[in-house]
Formats: sequence, C-alpha cells, structure tokens
Amino acid sequence: MKTEVKKLDSTKCQLDVEVSGEIVKNKFEEIFAQVAKEAKVPGFRPGKAPRDLLEKHYGARVHEQVLKELVPDIYNQAVEAEKLDVIELPQIADVRLDRSSLSFKATVEVTPEIPLKEYKNRRINYKLAAVSADEVKRHIDSVKESRKAQELNDKFARSLGYPDLAEFEKAVERQIFITKENQERQRIENELLEGITKGLEFKLPEGLVERQAQDMLRQTKIDLAMKGLPRDKIEEQEKLLLENIRPEAAKQVKVYLVLSQIAKKENIAVDDHMPRRVMEFLLKEADWQPAQDEGNPKS
Repeated sequence: MKTEVKKLDSTKCQLDVEVSGEIVKNKFEEIFAQVAKEAKVPGFRPGKAPRDLLEKHYGARVHEQVLKELVPDIYNQAVEAEKLDVIELPQIADVRLDRSSLSFKATVEVTPEIPLKEYKNRRINYKLAAVSADEVKRHIDSVKESRKAQELNDKFARSLGYPDLAEFEKAVERQIFITKENQERQRIENELLEGITKGLEFKLPEGLVERQAQDMLRQTKIDLAMKGLPRDKIEEQEKLLLENIRPEAAKQVKVYLVLSQIAKKENIAVDDHMPRRVMEFLLKEADWQPAQDEGNPKS
C-alpha cells in the first residue's frame, strides 16, 4: 500500500492511497464466490454458472461490492499507518478500481495542534455553601403564597407531605443547600475551563463545529415545540437559530478538543466519558484555596 499525506491547512489534510496486487485480486474472487452461490443464470443451477457468464451478468454488481468493502478497509489501514488523528468522516474522491489495483483520495479533518497552557495546579477559590434563616423563611413564604395558605403550621406542612413544620423547614434548608452546592461546583468547573482555554488560539475543524451546531439546533427545535411553538414558526426561525447557536457550538468544540488533548497527555481514555474524567483529574490536581470574604479580606 502506498500512502501520501498532503496538509491542506491546520485541520485538514488529503490522504492519497494506492493499493495493488493480491489484496484487490483476492477481494474480487471473494465477492465473485459469494455471488456465484446465489446467481440465477438461465440454464444453470446456482453455483454452477461459468465465470464468463457471471462476469457478463454480475460484473457491475461485483465491482460495486468490492468498492463498498475494500475502500473503508484500506482507508482505515492508511489512517493507522500514517498515524492521523481523524475526527470526522472522510470525503472520498477520485476512486479508481480495476481487477488488480485501487486508488482514491480522502480529505479528512484532523485534530489541530493545540498549544496547551499549564493545566495542573490551577488555583480554585472555593466558597462553602451556607443557608441563612432568612433564605429559608423567604422560600417558605413563597410556597405559602402560591398555596394561598392562611397560616404556617403543622397542618400546612402535612399538606405538603411532611410530619410537622419543623421537618418542612429542615427539608427546605437541605434543598437550598444542595442548590447552592451545585451552583458553586458549576462555577468552579466553568472558571477552571475558562482559565485553561482562554487565550488559546487554534483553528477549529469546520465539520466538527457544524455537527455540534446541528445537534444543538435539533435540541433547540424540540424545546421550542415542547413550549407550544408551531412547527412552521420554528422552521421560519431555523436560519436565525443556527446563526445564534454557532458561537456556542464553536466554544464547546474548543473545550472538547482541549480536554481531549489533556486526556491524551495524561493517558485518559478518549471516549464518551472523557470530558467528565478529565474534569475530575483537573479538580484533583488543582490548588484549592478558600475564597476571601469580600467584606473582610485577609492580609
């Protein structure tokens, strides 16, 4: 197999592939053998028709099947041989196949070189979640108003599924605490990602950004439909929706590529769980410091 890689830009390259000899000949023989078992040629039982008649009646079909099976196989071998980090399906062109050789060109998108900045020991200023009595009271008052309750007592708490008012207050406090913890964890992760990706300049693979944008568009259309917006109105807005979505899609692709680069450096498997595993690694390696009280800064 002969392969040649031509770099088109930082995220695209053209892979020229040529293979000849037994690999191609054997694939033709394999497909002809499969066809011969089922071939219906007048005057001959299945599997007994002579080769020249099979060529006449089924040659085009065999040629097509050889392409279907051989091109993906040879393409994958070529990508592996050239150690290309391909991230999108290839565009195959200039395919030439005869009984002894196959050649084609594959345009592929590859992971760009990313100039990673230091990602270990990043400073994290964390705040411990705390719930005040006023926050609990405000939440309970809003529930009371929505229920149009006359007074807050044990009967009111039981109507909500709690044995008494004290238990309901505890439950509200736990709920607010968990919400605050989740918000703080999200803030920490967002700041960590922002710090690692800010200022990193590299070309994003167009196909990957477009695929992410289309996935986000599909979800946005579903959300709008669930809210009751008519289908024709959603379709009218599709172009505008996509324009608004693209910047966020590009941001998400950038974050994903940076995380995948870190994963490779740290021998973390690049699979569906990769982003979460890398985030766990970054959090573990971070420099955790308690946030200073803005009203009483530490010296």
